[in-house]
Amino acid sequence: MLQRSLIAGLGAPVLALTLSACAAADTGGKPRSASDTATGTERVSDAVPYASTYEAYPGRPTALVGATVFDGAGGSIPNGTVLFRDGKVVAIGGAELSTEGYDTIDASGKFVTPGIIDIHSHLGNYPTPSVQAHSDGNEATSPTTPDVWAEHSVWPQDPGFSRALANGGVTSLQILPGSANLMGGRSVTLKNVYSRTVQGMKFPGAPYGFKMACGENPKRVYGNRGRKPATRMGNFAVNRQTWFDAKAYAEGDRENRDLGKETLAGVLDGDILVHNHCYRADEMALVMDMAKEIGYKVTAFHHAIEAYKVGDLLRENDVCAAIWADWYGFKMEAYDGIMENAALVQQAGACVVIHSDSDQDIQRLNQEAAKAQAAGARMGIDISDAEVISWITLNAAKAMGIDEMTGSLEAGKMADVVLWNSDPLSVYARPEKVWIDGALMYDSLDPKRRPVSDFELGQPGEGDVK
Repeated sequence: MLQRSLIAGLGAPVLALTLSACAAADTGGKPRSASDTATGTERVSDAVPYASTYEAYPGRPTALVGATVFDGAGGSIPNGTVLFRDGKVVAIGGAELSTEGYDTIDASGKFVTPGIIDIHSHLGNYPTPSVQAHSDGNEATSPTTPDVWAEHSVWPQDPGFSRALANGGVTSLQILPGSANLMGGRSVTLKNVYSRTVQGMKFPGAPYGFKMACGENPKRVYGNRGRKPATRMGNFAVNRQTWFDAKAYAEGDRENRDLGKETLAGVLDGDILVHNHCYRADEMALVMDMAKEIGYKVTAFHHAIEAYKVGDLLRENDVCAAIWADWYGFKMEAYDGIMENAALVQQAGACVVIHSDSDQDIQRLNQEAAKAQAAGARMGIDISDAEVISWITLNAAKAMGIDEMTGSLEAGKMADVVLWNSDPLSVYARPEKVWIDGALMYDSLDPKRRPVSDFELGQPGEGDVK
């Protein structure tokens, strides 16, 4: 049973290892880690706790030929060619690119994009099945918990990871703590690969994020307990005092360990990126003012239902709006959401990211982006398909601090690539093949390349692909 479990759990990687055994010189199995050294298959770092032990699975030199290529940076190439080997993109261009030495895939009539990136996910922290025993995303015991790290709750066997890969082409994702607290803790960025441990999924070199939340959630959670904060002014008061205490710590010698203040000092140092759950336009403006007062920067407002009202402020402050296509009205602060939100933010010249916050929407972020694009077109804002693809690739990577490594198809970047069977902005589109660091991790035409977590073995819907 152990042997069957490991083989089924590894899914695609087992086959990838088998195929590459006879061509070791061409595999993409170079170790990638925040650590500088490797010892066998485990790597450790004394300087970085819980350092990434991620290693790319082996791949083959591959040429995708004849597809419409969306590069993720706003460009498109009809009848394009994408070359990758040793885990990296080698070149993209037209039919003139030589494919000698590559396994060639005829992608005529199909589409190629970078791997899809979800900036806001709770997979692993709120896994399937959704039961209390698996509810590990909110440390709702204090309005500020900057000391907790989302990765310490991530369950790698969550079936949601493979669903996101197979159904949505998701190759990287940020796992955030929940929004019960004003300061929810550190986020972690993962490569969407099977691993026994979260360290084996950690995106090498990705900065930590820091989850904050404003508005209804913190004041409801703690106000219902008869404690501060119970109002929005209480939210800001608690935030400000916590930040001032952290500044005093950061300006000192930092010798007395305080895990929460260490995280906040990392934000003040610019090493940890702030991702702020915030719905209302007025609160986003206030939070940006608070950030200036304290001396940190908001990287992205998540959900940002009313971002369309402050697009100019987002642009001027270089803050992304990570939003849904059409979620609205499910609570009061979401009442003024409109489907044209993304298009209006784009028109204002600010950064747009389409996110999921859902184990379902993560499987169709391409469709969510298309819905937002269509809503804009109906009001006369035309956004090209190539630009819309950046909402779920490069823009997300920028806001997560990983855009120099992934998010677009450029020479030298990670070969995180999706081959779609049709236009990815069509409701009919499906990922046909998905590569992560040049390794074929999913192939809709090959049942042996459909990853199944150990937990799913023998369960109804095992390895379900919609």
